Amino acid sequence: MCNLYSQITTVEAIRRLFEVARVHPSAGNLPAQSAIFPGYTAPVVRRTEGERELLMMSWGFVLPQRDKAAKRVTNARDEKVRMSTFWRESFEERRCLVPVTSFAEPKGRKPAVWHWFALKGEEPRPPFAFAGLWRKWKGPLKPGAEVEELNVYAVLTTTPNDVVRPVHPSRMPVMLSGEDQFDTWVDGSADEAFSLAKPFPAEQMHVVYTGETKDVG
Repeated sequence: MCNLYSQITTVEAIRRLFEVARVHPSAGNLPAQSAIFPGYTAPVVRRTEGERELLMMSWGFVLPQRDKAAKRVTNARDEKVRMSTFWRESFEERRCLVPVTSFAEPKGRKPAVWHWFALKGEEPRPPFAFAGLWRKWKGPLKPGAEVEELNVYAVLTTTPNDVVRPVHPSRMPVMLSGEDQFDTWVDGSADEAFSLAKPFPAEQMHVVYTGETKDVG
């Protein structure tokens, strides 16, 4: 379960990597984000009117709960994404790319030890993407609150590879790297996109930080 990641790539680098045709005003002055948690706003690349657009979205689909604050659902499991009515339409019609430079998982408690994972490469933390889904939400996020209109996104997860498994034995985010995978996820058929729902090659990843501090991504 991924609930913390970083994104420190510049707007121009994101535009080049993900072949973005237009940048929404919300993402025009994109700050480096060393720690992105559920409910935070972060950059997402989606297909809009035949072009790829970079814009800011809120992390976590909204699941209303009676008489209490809505739950933010940040991760969609690969075995449920094509069956659950909560996810299916977004998977079939609204897939997106979530730019990432590293992500974290905790191990243990009191204190938890945080492990930050990144790709290997010439850069310290080469950018890649999570396989994402998005939708629109309109409504209050807690009882008595004002109605909000949000674009929200979630991250697809799958079984872990040999790098992530010692820290999180059951799940890891679906990671995408390279033009072919980006194109398949955003523009391919549902079957073609689902073929990417598998662990990222372990030999292309490593742990870049281990410690008790979360905000080091």
